Amino acid sequence: MITFPKPDVEQFLRTFSIADFAVSPDEKHLVFSTNLSGKYNLWGMDLPNSFPYPLTSIDQSCQGLIYDKKSRFIIAGFDQDGNENTQFYGVPLNGGTMKEIVNHENTRNFMPKLSNDSKKLYYTTSRGNPSFLNSYCLDLESGQERLVLEGKDAATYLFGFSPDEETFLYYKHFANTYTLLYAKKGNENILLTPPTEKQHTVNDGVFVSDSMIYLLTDYDSDFTYLASYNLETNKFCKVKELENESFTAITYSEENQLLYITSQKGVEDQLYEINLQNENWRNIPVPCSVINKLVVAASGTLYLFGMSATKPHNIYKNSGDEWVSLTKYTVPGVDSNELVEPDIITYPSFDGREIESLFFKAKKENDNGEVIFWPHGGPQAAERKFFRASFQFFLNNGYSIFAPNFRGSTGYGLEFMKMVEGDWGNGPRLDNVAGLDWLIDQGHAQKGNILLMGGSFGGYMALLLHGRHADYFKAVVDIFGPSNLFSFINSVPEDWKPVMDQWVGNPEKDKEKLIEFSPITYLESMIKPMLVIQGANDPRVVKEESDQIVQALKDKGRDVEYMLLENEGHGFSKKENEIAVYQKILSFLKRFTAVTEKV
Repeated sequence: MITFPKPDVEQFLRTFSIADFAVSPDEKHLVFSTNLSGKYNLWGMDLPNSFPYPLTSIDQSCQGLIYDKKSRFIIAGFDQDGNENTQFYGVPLNGGTMKEIVNHENTRNFMPKLSNDSKKLYYTTSRGNPSFLNSYCLDLESGQERLVLEGKDAATYLFGFSPDEETFLYYKHFANTYTLLYAKKGNENILLTPPTEKQHTVNDGVFVSDSMIYLLTDYDSDFTYLASYNLETNKFCKVKELENESFTAITYSEENQLLYITSQKGVEDQLYEINLQNENWRNIPVPCSVINKLVVAASGTLYLFGMSATKPHNIYKNSGDEWVSLTKYTVPGVDSNELVEPDIITYPSFDGREIESLFFKAKKENDNGEVIFWPHGGPQAAERKFFRASFQFFLNNGYSIFAPNFRGSTGYGLEFMKMVEGDWGNGPRLDNVAGLDWLIDQGHAQKGNILLMGGSFGGYMALLLHGRHADYFKAVVDIFGPSNLFSFINSVPEDWKPVMDQWVGNPEKDKEKLIEFSPITYLESMIKPMLVIQGANDPRVVKEESDQIVQALKDKGRDVEYMLLENEGHGFSKKENEIAVYQKILSFLKRFTAVTEKV
């Protein structure tokens, strides 16, 4: 009998990911962006076969992926090493030389949409209007383009049009908790939710005829629901809402007159189908906890891209009541029994508000007694039951992980989500401190012996908690976190800047508050060993955010290590970098694990 050694811990990090996918209108072809080769490229499948083959070899992640309406070519957007300056290209169905479609240096381009005859490409761009954006219609045959929408007052995105292409859908992004949806017909711009001074959001919208629009909004509500707007009668109507669930995405099947709604409820998603002919509503079981994208083919077949805490990204097909996995991504060489599902717990915060959290407990045979406290990014996002290879990597090494959905997180209503706005460093910080106290009170950790790690806003929170509550921790890892809110506000992309006053604060009016909330204010208290990781091309949290705090701490003689990735942005798009980062973090954490074990 042959026996095999336990899987190398690095195998957890060799799990591949999927960033996006699309299905051709004739359902003969599927394309997806994946790092199957170690770097992101487009891969194709000739359906019904599910064996993939490479379409591109440019080693760049994709943002925006669509087929032409006659299944002849693909439109795809690519940036350069994470700089988020996406440009659009035409890609042959079977791969090969790409053709530039939209390529303007140092511009950000969004949301490509093809006309019904696939002769025109609609897209939104920062070109000529970096703060509020413009949308153009490009004639793919002549190369001529015309301005169809000029952004004013807020970043403005074109994302749909009526079947006759006479009416456009667009939304204005005033803040993450304040987005308005409009229909533009000729020179008329119609607001699709009733006028009100109370801020609300519209998540998505779709035409089901030239005059009827279905949309997802939390107008006059805390959670997002399904509504309709009739352009002929100018009537807004609430259609369907579910208690404590927020509808997040809507897809329409014209042939079957069915609406499909994705809904977020806490840390998991649901999928619903609505029959517009008889208004029947049903829940559709799905093979994953989190739905990233749903595509409905003309045949009525559903294609879904999703994941769970112990199941990596995969694409599924449903042509009846059964989901079939078209991709077979697992953790290579690791049995599913080796993976850890989280416990869902709640704890009371400083003001009595209940905070929902995920607690991943290392298996008994691996447990080294260490706990990593993980504040999530966003901040208007949430830690959910999605797959993180890094989590399973640390869990297999014996580290338990506690991930709270502090105020500001999505999935708990608009009021909860707004609580972080202008209050980055107070309420959310105290929610995290309450989580630390819960861990200590429940006997899961000891004060002063907790490991702290976070990325993006989570990196900011890790820095702030280190500066203001260093006595809870023994080591800190910051992954591209803002360190100085003044420089952060000044350096974000131009189309982000209009929202910064509400989201973070105004540098003049809120000067004292921003000083109080900036981690760099608390350098004297940052006495624990620290590892800082940064992508050189990050446009969201620029390199200088990490540079300045690393240098300031080194000037004070503190124990700080700095890992700079020259070919990454706000995340890790290259597998070799991802592996190097988490091996570096593990090596850093083991310095302190060993000390604990000796004691």
